Amino acid sequence: KGGEVITTQGMIKEGVVVVEDGLISFVGKHTKERGEVIDAKGCAVLPGLINAHTHISMTLFRGFAENLGYNQWIEKIQQAEKKLTPNDIKAGAYLGVLEMIKTGTTCFADMYIHMDEVAQVVEKTGMRAALGYGIIESEDIEAKLKHRAEFVKRWNNKAEGRITAMYAPHSAITCSKELLIKLKELSHRDHARIHIHVLETKEERHLMKTKYNMSTISLLNSINFLDSDVLLAHCTCVSNNDMNILKDTKVNVVHCPTSNMVLGTGRAPVVEMMKKGINVAIGTDSVASGWNLNMWKEMCNASLLHPKLLLDVLEMATVNAAKALNINAGELKTGKLADIILVDLKKPYFLSHNLSSALVHGAYDVKTTIVGGKVLMQDYEVKVIDEEKVVKDAKESMLNINSNH
Repeated sequence: KGGEVITTQGMIKEGVVVVEDGLISFVGKHTKERGEVIDAKGCAVLPGLINAHTHISMTLFRGFAENLGYNQWIEKIQQAEKKLTPNDIKAGAYLGVLEMIKTGTTCFADMYIHMDEVAQVVEKTGMRAALGYGIIESEDIEAKLKHRAEFVKRWNNKAEGRITAMYAPHSAITCSKELLIKLKELSHRDHARIHIHVLETKEERHLMKTKYNMSTISLLNSINFLDSDVLLAHCTCVSNNDMNILKDTKVNVVHCPTSNMVLGTGRAPVVEMMKKGINVAIGTDSVASGWNLNMWKEMCNASLLHPKLLLDVLEMATVNAAKALNINAGELKTGKLADIILVDLKKPYFLSHNLSSALVHGAYDVKTTIVGGKVLMQDYEVKVIDEEKVVKDAKESMLNINSNH
C-alpha cells in the first residue's frame, strides 16, 4: 500500500494492491487493511516483467565470445556447449534466476539443453517460466522427440502451475520441414506451445529462398505451423508479406534489440509489426550476446532503437508478453496472477515529468519481487536463493569452460 500503482488504465497515487491465494483481488485507492502489509511508499508498483526469449544458463558465457560476427560467435559458443554438464546448466540457471529476481523479472521463456535442471531451479525458487528443450535435426531424431515429449509431460503446468513446457525447435534452418510438421502435431497433442528462432539473420532468409524458394514465414505458414500458440524470436528480416502472414495467423513475435545489435543481425521492424496488430513482446536473448538478463535495459534499448515505442515498451514487457506465453499475468488487475514488483523511486533520476519514461530509461532499482503472491525478494534481500553459493558454483562452471577451451 501507499505506492504509485501503475495500471494499463493509468497511475493510482498512494494506491493499494490486495493479494489473496496468489491472485490480485483488489486494485484501487482505499480498502480495509488485512493480512500482511508491504509498505510501498516511495515506490512504483508494477506487474512483474516477462522476458519472452532467453537461454538463462548461458549466463556462464558472459563475455566469452566478445566482438565476433554472428557466424564466428555461433561457432565458438557451440564448441563450448559440448562440454556443458547438467550441473553447469543448473549453476547457470540459478545465476540467471538470481539476476532476474533482482531486476524485477517474474517470468521468462527459455529454450536450451538439460532443461530438467532449469525446471528444478524454477520450481525451487518460486519463479514462473515457460520452458522448452531445444531440438535440432539429427540422426537420432526419433529418440530426441520421445525425450522432448517426456519433458513436456513431466513439466507442463507443474510447480503449482508456474511452469509450462513448450516444444522448442531451434529454427527452420536446423530443423527439416518434416520435423517441424511432426513438432506441430506433438504440440497439439500435448497442449503445449512452440518457441522457435525465426529470421534472426539475412543469411537465413537467403538459405530458405535457396532451399524452398520461399521465406521462412511462408514455409511455416504453408505447413500450418503458425498460430497464436507459437512464439517467434527475432524476426529481424521480415518482409511486408511476412508481416501480413504473422498478423493473419495471430502468431507472437519477440523483439531482442540488444542481442541483434551486438551480433549485427539487423533491426526488426517492430513499429510496423505493431501497427499491423501483431503481438510483439521483448526478450533479452542470452547473456552471451545481450550481456545481461535485465529487462529494463532491454526496454531502454528498444525505445532508443525505435523512438516511437517509448510509450509501448512497458506493455510489451508485461501485457504483450503475458499474452504471448498465455499466462494470466502482465497487469495489476483483479483476477490476475499476483506477479508484482516494487521499484524504489527515491533516486535522483526518477524525478521526471514522465514516470513511465524515467522507469524505462533508468530503473535498475527493484526493491521487492513477488511471484504468485510469494515474496522472492523484499527490500533488496533475496529470500529464496543462497547468493554466495550461486555465485561460487557459477564461477566454478565458468572456470571449467575456460579450462576446456
